[in-house]
Amino acid sequence: MSLLLKDRVYTMESPTTKRGVYPLHGFKLGLYRLPIKLEDPLEMKSIVEGLKKTFTMDTFADRVFATHTWTEENMPDPSSRGYQKTNLSITVEIVSGEVVDIIYQIFPIEKFGDPQWVKDYRKKADYYAKMIIDTILRNTILADKMVESLARLEKIEPDAALKRLEDLTPLAKIVPNAKPKPKPEIPAGTQELVSEVIEVPDGAKPGPIDVEYKSHMPSSIPYTVASNKNVVKTWGRKGEDNGIMGVWGEFVSVDYDICVADGACIDACPVQVYEWFDTPGNPASDKKPLMAREPDCIFCLACEGVCPPQAIKIFQRKS
Repeated sequence: MSLLLKDRVYTMESPTTKRGVYPLHGFKLGLYRLPIKLEDPLEMKSIVEGLKKTFTMDTFADRVFATHTWTEENMPDPSSRGYQKTNLSITVEIVSGEVVDIIYQIFPIEKFGDPQWVKDYRKKADYYAKMIIDTILRNTILADKMVESLARLEKIEPDAALKRLEDLTPLAKIVPNAKPKPKPEIPAGTQELVSEVIEVPDGAKPGPIDVEYKSHMPSSIPYTVASNKNVVKTWGRKGEDNGIMGVWGEFVSVDYDICVADGACIDACPVQVYEWFDTPGNPASDKKPLMAREPDCIFCLACEGVCPPQAIKIFQRKS
């Protein structure tokens, strides 16, 4: 956005600025109007979720707010006489609708107290606002919408439109996984992972594993092992943040909400059925032994016998 539609950017420098339906008051107002549509609440939520670790994100009605905060010091040594420090911020507002308006306003520095010693405040605030906008347009679902719009308006191929967007947003931070994940296909008879408020326990669930879990828990979306493309079936999995993972594995079955990742099963298995994989957000442990080579199990029960919390159950495969 630091270069995008620069000839259409509306800016004013005055004690008070107003623009149409945007009664924003500040030293400077930047208004960008983009020819893309943003009306789906789930798309707006995906922007917030995708960038919440990069900026302070918030929503209100039809708007999304992204705030960047930075610290200024009047001298490098905090122990020096006369040392002062202040936190400054700039907020970018995304207004959804048939078109997308992106707005930022730079307040007088007095809004943050009286740090008159700060140098180039307005220049820095303007830079950070454009960095926020570039980051939003490069990383979120708005990137796909912009590529589609550029391809249509400039009559270029999607790859060229993507390169064009990259050229137009040089200040963007690269934020992995900021776009909403494609919705996986739900196998027949399984329970879809739904967006709901899930009560996550404080720690590991007490064992042992419920050996009747297949009748007590709904089947859920399976997991495809990255290393060999084996498919691991799951039961009782809720959400996508590992808060409640349920039981994984049809024959080599592990209740991941009981598992504390001590590694005994990995050490005990003579045919290396298991491998570690990361499960951030699970209250029992942030990694788990994945039955990546479940078809190789020889049903020796070694892993089941050594598991301290009794999270494992091995079932003889029916021929």
